[in-house]
Amino acid sequence: MTNLIQKELSFKVVGVLYKVHQQVGRYAKERQYGDVLNEFFKKERIKFIREHPIKIADRKSNFVDFLINDCLLLDLKAKPFISKEDYYQMRRYLDAANIELGLIANFRQKYLKPKRVLNPNYILNSEHSDNS
Repeated sequence: MTNLIQKELSFKVVGVLYKVHQQVGRYAKERQYGDVLNEFFKKERIKFIREHPIKIADRKSNFVDFLINDCLLLDLKAKPFISKEDYYQMRRYLDAANIELGLIANFRQKYLKPKRVLNPNYILNSEHSDNS
């Protein structure tokens, strides 16, 4: 049931991302996309925290752009392409926050294609807790 709810939520979030991309276009700054997303999420009644801190390796906090419904991380980009480092960063965020699913949305591309990133450690953790 949880996976079904997360799947429905991720489709809803992706729908909002497409609306923002259509409204704002390709050449805004990440902060501007975040501001518009903030308003769309409120309108759609999607529970979120903006600029959520993620503590990694007990040294410092990084911030993911949005934590949605306590089960999905959203990282916004406005650059020519998503690099391997962007994927690694999202994986570190997911692992540190013990969250299963993350989305990376790069608004600079002509056609928005949000990338889903799964946390394999979350899946392993939930399997172990189910077997106990």
